[in-house]
Amino acid sequence: MKPVLNQGQLTTWKDDRGFGFIQPADGSQAIFLHISELKDSTRRPQVGDTIYYYAVTENGKLRAHKAFILGARRKPTSTTSKNQAVFNRASLSPFPVLETLLLSILPLVGSLHFAWTTANPLPLILYPVMSLLTFALYADDKSRAKQGSWRTPEKTLHLCELAGGWLGGFVAQRRLHHKSSKESYQFEFWVIVALHYVAWLGWLFFGKLMTA
Repeated sequence: MKPVLNQGQLTTWKDDRGFGFIQPADGSQAIFLHISELKDSTRRPQVGDTIYYYAVTENGKLRAHKAFILGARRKPTSTTSKNQAVFNRASLSPFPVLETLLLSILPLVGSLHFAWTTANPLPLILYPVMSLLTFALYADDKSRAKQGSWRTPEKTLHLCELAGGWLGGFVAQRRLHHKSSKESYQFEFWVIVALHYVAWLGWLFFGKLMTA
């Protein structure tokens, strides 16, 4: 018997865990969908997407198999591995040099002033180290997302940004196109950036008063 291609709407999606549920168009039982079944998708699934899939039963539970998102399916090619590598390189944006320099001016000035007045170079060390770590976590999380593996919690990424890695997070967002379109994440990210700016402005103002 030939498998039947089914259609439904994605009603639940937990992006950090890589799974959700599809409500079939015929109103039958909801179908479990794992990110690993969306191998040809050009983007992450979102609630409201129309999903096409084959229904299979595993361990007594229905799940979607060989699924794809309507309007977001990559066309198959005969040289998948080669073209995938080209696609990955093309999906990278240029390094945001100017934006990164502009964003780093205040932290750099504040860190230099802090090191000069307190003889403590910790911020000068912490910013580059945490930025490299945060960038690596972003890259790893995006790789996990593509593979359908367990994701890095957003709280972990934000904690690293708060600890001084937000510049690395900014570069990763622009360079890797990761976490750059999720509004709730972006809000929390820029709140963290603002906190760092306020802290350095406060230090530069009150630090001068203390050393005057």
